[in-house]
Amino acid sequence: MALSGLASDADLMAHAIGDLAHRTGLPVAFGGYEREDAVEVTSVVGNRTSHLAGLVVRASRGLGGRAMVEKRPRLALDYKSSRHITHDYDRVILGEGISTLFAVPVLVSGATRGILYCGSWNQLPFGENVARHAVAVANDLATELRVRDEVSRRLAPLPQPAAPPITSAAREHLRATYAELRSIAAEVTDDGLRERLSALERRLASLTRDDGEPHEHLDVRLSPRETDVLACAALGATNGEIAATLQLREGTVKSYLQSAMSKLDASTRHAAVAKARRAGILP
Repeated sequence: MALSGLASDADLMAHAIGDLAHRTGLPVAFGGYEREDAVEVTSVVGNRTSHLAGLVVRASRGLGGRAMVEKRPRLALDYKSSRHITHDYDRVILGEGISTLFAVPVLVSGATRGILYCGSWNQLPFGENVARHAVAVANDLATELRVRDEVSRRLAPLPQPAAPPITSAAREHLRATYAELRSIAAEVTDDGLRERLSALERRLASLTRDDGEPHEHLDVRLSPRETDVLACAALGATNGEIAATLQLREGTVKSYLQSAMSKLDASTRHAAVAKARRAGILP
């Protein structure tokens, strides 16, 4: 399901390939998503010829196909003479003039969702920093895809705003979805995507309000982490459970809760949650 306002998967791949070339400093980068045990190259940066565009790499074949099935990065310092890969794609890779090639799988929940490649025309020393940057780009893309998958899965069964008043069970489902979405969003480093996810959070919060329900205006601005902690507390989670969910120290969770309670002028966490809901801060 496409998420309104978010960049397309193709745009995400194009951005990742550009970032890969920039962060590794290697002259050529390319990649694509996995579909039916194959990866079709859809984004290319720095190519000299048209050979790479549209290349389809099958599972287990070539450097990328091996990375796909082994679910780990693979390196060929001298691609032409490498004995550790099949050479199904020599016409394309060598035709492009690539000598050193690095392939990194994009792993989402243990499954290969794509392959990112970066390489050079000459056989060059391949430093640890280059590999680390390439893996970081793949991990960033994997996080983006995982967030999209989860948001799509969570929003699919949700009632539309124009539907009749939702049941108590559905309301609790929405609130659990909201808390989980905020914990996922905390892992996203892209400011633009975080803002779009925030818009989805506000939409979820609005879905739990019945028409005509009074809205209490509060001149209060909770920090993102205060909202995260309060959203978990709204589900009945203990400080320890909140700390485990958000990967925080229990003392830090307590500080965030106390700060949120102070801002909301509430003496207990339950009162803070109720006030935040009336103000539309929480669903």
